[in-house]
This record gives sequence, C-alpha cells and structure tokens, in this order.
Amino acid sequence: MRGQTYVILAILFVFIVAVFAVINVAPVEINYLFGSGEAPLILVILLSVLMGGIITAAAGLVKMMQLQRERNVLMSENDQLKETLRNHDLLNEPNLVDEAAEQAEKNEDQ
Repeated sequence: MRGQTYVILAILFVFIVAVFAVINVAPVEINYLFGSGEAPLILVILLSVLMGGIITAAAGLVKMMQLQRERNVLMSENDQLKETLRNHDLLNEPNLVDEAAEQAEKNEDQ
C-alpha cells in the first residue's frame, strides 16, 4: 500500500509540473556564469525539476549506501557476539534467549 501511495503521488506531481510547464512557454533570458542566452520557459522548468530529482536521488542513494554499510557491520558484530555466547555455552540458557528476543522486539517497535 505504501508503494502505491508513492507512485500515485509521483504521477500527480509529474502531471502538475507538466501542466505548469506547458502553460509557461514564453522565451526567457537566462544568465549563465559566462554569458546569457534565451530559452523557452518550459525547458527551464523541466530541466530544473529534472536536476532537482537527480540531486535528491543521489543524496538518497548515498544515505542508503551508508545505512547498508552500517547494517553489515552491525550484523557482523552480532554474529561475533553470538559465536562468543555459543563458545561459553550461554546461548542455550533459556532466560538469556528470552531476554534477547524481548529486546529485539522492543527495538523493532521503535
């Protein structure tokens, strides 16, 4: 359901931007760093939205990669801790396993 909401909102956003861009077709002057030029306003709007989307996606991709790296490190540490518990025969004690399960459920709820 969550994915469908994002798709619907994305389609709605694209439609609004497209209508806004089509309404504004007059040529405008654009000042670049080393000069100026003239371009239709529709191109300026569409390129601005496109660049904004690319920058946002790049920032999201960087954050996602950082989170995946952190997740892998934490999973590795968790495996090492489980191995240590197995080596000391503490993992088989029922109350430690129950406490660990309760803690995991609390962390998932947050």
